[in-house]
Formats: sequence, structure tokens, C-alpha cells
Amino acid sequence: MSTLSRPKSPHTPTTIKKGEKEDSFWDKFSTLGRKRGTREVKKIQEEGKYAIDSPGSPNQYDIPPEDYALREHEQRAVIDPQSINDPEVVKLQRILVDWINDELAEQRIIVQNLEEDMYDGQVLHKLWEKLTGKKLDVPEVTQSEQGQHEKLNIVLKAVNHTLGFHQKIPKWSVASVHSKNIVAILHLLVALVRHFRAPVRLPENVFVTVVIAEKNAGVLNAQKFQEQITSEYDDLGMRCEKDAFDTLIDCAPDKLAVVKKSLITFVNKHLAKLNFEITDLNTDFRDGVYLCLLMGLLGGFFVPLHEFHLTPQDVDQMVNNVAFAFDLMQDVGLPKPKARPEDIVNMDLKSTLRVLYSLFTMFREYA
Repeated sequence: MSTLSRPKSPHTPTTIKKGEKEDSFWDKFSTLGRKRGTREVKKIQEEGKYAIDSPGSPNQYDIPPEDYALREHEQRAVIDPQSINDPEVVKLQRILVDWINDELAEQRIIVQNLEEDMYDGQVLHKLWEKLTGKKLDVPEVTQSEQGQHEKLNIVLKAVNHTLGFHQKIPKWSVASVHSKNIVAILHLLVALVRHFRAPVRLPENVFVTVVIAEKNAGVLNAQKFQEQITSEYDDLGMRCEKDAFDTLIDCAPDKLAVVKKSLITFVNKHLAKLNFEITDLNTDFRDGVYLCLLMGLLGGFFVPLHEFHLTPQDVDQMVNNVAFAFDLMQDVGLPKPKARPEDIVNMDLKSTLRVLYSLFTMFREYA
């Protein structure tokens, strides 16, 4: 039987490009100078330099000078450019990009940069429709800024309703998303991943450094704080208490080996009736085929081969196989597995152990 690699989307970059090189803070003013008058540029230069070099100010930040063009008492939050290059933040963005491209591959939509590709609501519109299976009555393409705002407003209302933000205020808005605020965009996409239990594993405890600049009495002040983007989640995408399998994996690898060996012995005793044998709990169950056959053997019934994919050709068929096996588990009296089919396909060891242990507990007298 075949097991195929996960990606089904067109090739996407392994890293999210932010330009060929990072210009220094003062190099960026040459670009700004072509956009604004010399006098205005000089004023912004003085304000930005004062905010950075003045005694008692926060650490120096390589922030684009456009972000310092504030009116009196205006406040603006921007991400520290050093933070956006943190390996965990880069990894999070890459996973989100690949996930979106997998979801929208059939529509030939390719996302390369979250800031540039998500701000106008076009991709978010298609993603929401794909995830929910519903249609949203909004224009397909909008060129004007006002049209983009209007479309994004409609799309975000639908997204927020789906995510359950009826009273609680989300960490994103039309203004923040349209202004390409990467922190807001990350919060939004992570919420979608968690809600729809996407078959991806996001890095845990990802933080970014956010700089808040404010102008008072003509003086620009800046402060920084840490913004948490992801936390710790279990296989259901919910905050959780650690269970016995977490403890085994994290603290008792020697005992984990004993548990794995016992489960492999249990499984192989039954699969041997069909001349099959497993050696790796992670990879051997990811396509769902052995799990479907095992359920028939344990339950004492024949599983029609047309009910599942004997040689799955893609991730969707693997997920369907595991979901079918989960249905068979409930048919024989087991509770609905806490793991998701996507977790088994995605080779999450704890999820696979939990599922097999529930089978072992119920059918141990036959082991």
C-alpha cells in the first residue's frame, strides 16, 4: 500500500520573502524622500532619530520611517523587524502559507506572503468558503481601496461569526488587516486553523515583539511588549492538561518504549491473520488502511474493501480512511476518539497511542 507526502498545493517557498536584503533604518529614508518633500522627510528624520537616541528611550528598532509619521496624540503599533525574522515566527508563517495553498490548490490560488496576499480580503474570502462549504455574496475582485474595505468588512463579519466572536472582540479588525498588520493577520489565521482543526501542527508558544509609538507634545515615544500568537494545545486544538501519554513522551521514554512494544505486539497478533505486520506506530497507521482492517478483525466482521481506499492516493483519502475507522470504533461501542483523523494522518504519536490504547483496553482479552 502506498503512503504519499502531504503537500498537494503548487510549490511554495520554504521561507517567506521580505525583500532581498534588510535596509538599515536610515537607508530607508532615501526611498521615502522620493515620496515626500525634503522638508517633511527632514522633520520625520528628526522625530525618528530623537525617539531612538533620546535618553531613557527603549531599545533601538529598525522600523520603517513611514511608521513614525504620526499626528499629535496618535498611536501606532508595529512589529519589531527583528522579531519577524525569529525562526519560530518564520516557521509559523511558512506553515500557514502552505496550509492556505493546500486548501486553495484546486482554485489555483498561490499565497507567498501573508501581508501582501491577505490584506484585501480576496484570499480570506476563498479560504472561508472552502472551509465552511458556504458561499458569500461579495464581489470577486475589487480594485479601489474603498471597495477592498467594504469587501474585507463583509468577509471578516462572516469569519468572526463562524469563529464565535459575537460579543468578544477579536485581535484583528478591518483596519489592522487592510493595513497589512502581520500580528493581526497571524492571530486571524491561527484562529481559523484551531477552529477548523486543520491537519497542521503549529509551533507552540510563539511570541512577537510589538513596538507602540505615540506622539505627545511633538515628541515621539516608543514602548515594546511581547504579544503571544500561539499557546500550548492538545490534539483537539484546545488548551489542555497533560495526560499520561504526554508524561510518557516527555518524561519517561523508557516506559514509552514498553508501551509501544506492547501495542505493536497486540496489533500484529491480529493483523497476522491477514499476513500483515507493522513496525512503526506513526507511519504504518497514517493512511488508515491497517486501522480499518484491524477494526474488522477485532470486531469480528468483514470490512468491505469499497468502503475505504486500499491504496490511498492523497491526504484526503487517508483522512477518509481514518475517519471511517473511527466510525467503526463507535459501532463496536467505543467512545468517539478524542484525536482527529488528521492527527493520525499527520503522524502525531500521542494521538495514535491514544487510539490504539483504547482498542487494547476493550479487546485486551483477545490479545
